[in-house]
Amino acid sequence: MYFFEAYVFKITKHDLINTFSYQNLTQIPTLKKITLNFGYQKSNIKHLIFSILALEFISFKKGKITKSKHINLFLKIKKGNPVGCVVVLKKSAMHLFYVRMKTLFSPNKIQLWKDLRLTKSISFHLKNPLIFPELENQFQFFKTIPRLDITLITTSNSQKELFFLLKSIKFFL
Repeated sequence: MYFFEAYVFKITKHDLINTFSYQNLTQIPTLKKITLNFGYQKSNIKHLIFSILALEFISFKKGKITKSKHINLFLKIKKGNPVGCVVVLKKSAMHLFYVRMKTLFSPNKIQLWKDLRLTKSISFHLKNPLIFPELENQFQFFKTIPRLDITLITTSNSQKELFFLLKSIKFFL
């Protein structure tokens, strides 16, 4: 995604430099990685397989199964049981997914949640992951997948920098 990388390099960095005062060019915040995650409350191998496959269709990268780190008696989850799957996108895969995300999503199809303590990331979830054409064409396999959690991780040092960076790359807030 050369045009997105060029846009970030030319326009976004110049906007940040003009708005904030930096001592060094390495202090300029950038979009570091995008994390895609499907989480389940109960581990079912069939659902996990379909969600890993859905992540591979969406991101064109291989996913990993996430395991629970703690025991949860209320949900009857043992420590070490599979509870979801995750894909971490960096560099060109991240830019490709971001451009696809901007073209497919509209602000009313996502639910954004902000944690005011976080300065480096913003998270939201997609209500219906079947918005992706790859998943919609294979509806019979992917009708049971849960919401898709998406986290944008940056190198910003304050919330002002984070929101300015997101506005500068045309992220819907």
